[in-house]
Amino acid sequence: MPYENLLKRKASGGRVKPHAGKRKYQRNGYMVETLLGAEKRVKKRMRGGNYKVALKMGEYANVLDPESKKVSKVKILRVLSNPANPDFERKGVITKGAIIETEIGKAKVSSRPSQNGVINAILIK
Repeated sequence: MPYENLLKRKASGGRVKPHAGKRKYQRNGYMVETLLGAEKRVKKRMRGGNYKVALKMGEYANVLDPESKKVSKVKILRVLSNPANPDFERKGVITKGAIIETEIGKAKVSSRPSQNGVINAILIK
């Protein structure tokens, strides 16, 4: 049974008795949803004392033009679609695979902003 549901009840209405409590390595497992806005990063402590930098808000993307092989830092105007989740599309969440509208055209996000802390994208012609 997932650890978020330790204090909930079963579908039948019966009480759930957890066999164990949360462990230290199970904490901080929630996704950081990257939105448009002034740049803001979050440091997440991972197992083994390592850190991941997650992008909470971002306004620029490193966009690669496949024809000229040039990368440019471009302002993001809006999120057009996100095939990962229809809710993300409504909220404007940027994840890998999302289609964003930039100043130089449409681009597909190729990085994982909530894991890498940066938005990289490839221009779509």
